[in-house]
Amino acid sequence: MEQHLPETTGQRVFDVLSHCRASLERSVALGDDLLLAQWSNRDSEPSYHAPGHHTISVYLEGGFGTYLEGRPSQRGSPGRVCLMPAENDFHWIVEGSLRFLHLYVSERAWADRVVRLLDAEPRAVTLDEKVYVEDPTLVRWATTAAGSPWDSPDDRLAVNSASHAVLDHLVLSAARPLHRGVAQRLRGGLSALARRRVIEWIEAHLHEDLTLAQLAAQTALSEFHFARMFRVSMGVTPHAWVAMRRLGRACDCLTKTDWPLEQVAAACGFAHASHLVRRFRAELGMTPLQFRRSGR
Repeated sequence: MEQHLPETTGQRVFDVLSHCRASLERSVALGDDLLLAQWSNRDSEPSYHAPGHHTISVYLEGGFGTYLEGRPSQRGSPGRVCLMPAENDFHWIVEGSLRFLHLYVSERAWADRVVRLLDAEPRAVTLDEKVYVEDPTLVRWATTAAGSPWDSPDDRLAVNSASHAVLDHLVLSAARPLHRGVAQRLRGGLSALARRRVIEWIEAHLHEDLTLAQLAAQTALSEFHFARMFRVSMGVTPHAWVAMRRLGRACDCLTKTDWPLEQVAAACGFAHASHLVRRFRAELGMTPLQFRRSGR
């Protein structure tokens, strides 16, 4: 499957790893100029030369023999975080094995987040290089993402939302106190008009892959503010609401039509029938066909 990587004129980290000894375990294009990839690597020396996109790296396993050239005293371990800005060069020495999660973020996505979240000049809020730091927020995100499926539209929306929250965290961490104060101005819920607009838009697009940026755009809010205000208004996160509505539409289709499961799944935004079956078993304790019989 072709990967939609952040646009760049440099040599992208994903491409470098794809041509060394690293093994791609899985990857998913999240939309909104974000790509998530899970890798394993052993005994190699990948070099990244001004890749043109930011890379957020969290070690999942191993890494005890991995270090930057010229910094052999700094070595990795599970739970360590590296932030690699778009314009920096990195030459890594990998001795032994490791597994890690990478989130690739375009410079455009970073700049857009700075403007909409902080109302600040993008050049004033930059991602600083960090090697083997501790960041519980990033570790929680990586652990959850690595332990979650990425296959269905609901899965991808959940990890998209979580990755947006990670970017919020990094932008706010990089911002000056004055800028951080701007991000806290909107504390209430969505207006009635905004609620109606986003709910109607979700209903019209349930069959599609959705992203947090698309939902936020319906209210003219940043992803940061939209996610928080939606939860205040609706009592659940945006991706939980979408998952709930997909299940509700599937229930309607099963009781009101004779569509086969693949058609029901496609109409409701499930990747395929097996995802629909798993969701029904998890939420309702029965299969879709059992639900259809019970509803008739």
